[in-house]
Amino acid sequence: MIEAALRSTLVKLAAVMSSADEPWWIIGSAAVALHGADAGDINDVDVLLAKGDLERLKRELRLADRRDPSKVKFRSSAFGLWSHPALPVEFMADLEVKTGRRWVQVLPQTRQEVVIDSHALYVPEKAELITILRRFDREKDIARAAALNG
Repeated sequence: MIEAALRSTLVKLAAVMSSADEPWWIIGSAAVALHGADAGDINDVDVLLAKGDLERLKRELRLADRRDPSKVKFRSSAFGLWSHPALPVEFMADLEVKTGRRWVQVLPQTRQEVVIDSHALYVPEKAELITILRRFDREKDIARAAALNG
């Protein structure tokens, strides 16, 4: 079951992403919920997208470039924070995660459509999302990967 705040945010997200030129994905806790698993607390929605689409959204939505400095394990070439929906949406282009001493790009190869209130949203397929979450190697992501497996 998708909670009201997440549902409202996803509907708004689908509307602004309907004109995207390139493929995009929801990852993280919101993607886990869209797969029907227990994601635990969902505090935001993480979106991977092409840099060109992000630049367009920055202009249209006046996105803030307020990256969380505590997230030293992650970096992206472009970032935008949309705080208008019920849950904040973090848009990231060219996301990389630090694994050991090297940076690894997070670019899903699969794309599964999920429809919420007649709006199309996209997530990596379950197996790939599990791999991504495990690569993030944070306690909350490992728990979410396990929830998807269960």
